[in-house]
Amino acid sequence: MNTPAFQTKCPSCGKQHTYSTDNPSRPFCSERCKLIDLGRWANEEYAIPVPASHAEDSDSLPD
Repeated sequence: MNTPAFQTKCPSCGKQHTYSTDNPSRPFCSERCKLIDLGRWANEEYAIPVPASHAEDSDSLPD
């Protein structure tokens, strides 16, 4: 069963590329872009927002 290929933008560099299951770096266009994104997470350039109520709960935990 063949699925139609479609064009998408790389989340790292914005380059248009064909989204394919043959690309092990998907949704990125290349391994380089995949590693750049991983580095941004490691450097804490990205963060998942936490609601204020959850942040307050962690303050009440014992040391």
